[in-house]
Amino acid sequence: QVRLVESGGGSVQAGGSLRLSCAGSGFTYSRNLMGWFRQIPGKGREGVAAIYTSSGTTYYADSVTGRFTISHDGAKKTTYLQMNSLKPEDTAMYYCAADPLPGGGAWYAASRYNYWGQGTQVTVSS
Repeated sequence: QVRLVESGGGSVQAGGSLRLSCAGSGFTYSRNLMGWFRQIPGKGREGVAAIYTSSGTTYYADSVTGRFTISHDGAKKTTYLQMNSLKPEDTAMYYCAADPLPGGGAWYAASRYNYWGQGTQVTVSS
């Protein structure tokens, strides 16, 4: 059974930092595209960052480039999202997602990801 469990969300003031973690199990972690998405009520899921676990290639949304860093630890089957210089507009529910058979398509397309975590809330106050 595939599981993705996020942790690390919380409430911070603008300019602060948080690190999100996503622990995966039940699938072959070493050949995945792992993504972080975020969603606010009434909006669709927005791709924040993604990483190919085989090559380490990373992708970022323009809105987070230079502030967020995605990484992973293959031994722990865990993907991280380090978020620095947080802004109120970063407030959202953050989800981890896995595409276990990475093919074509944009990294930020939610439809390509087969598995999703339950989400962790990030709230940034001004």
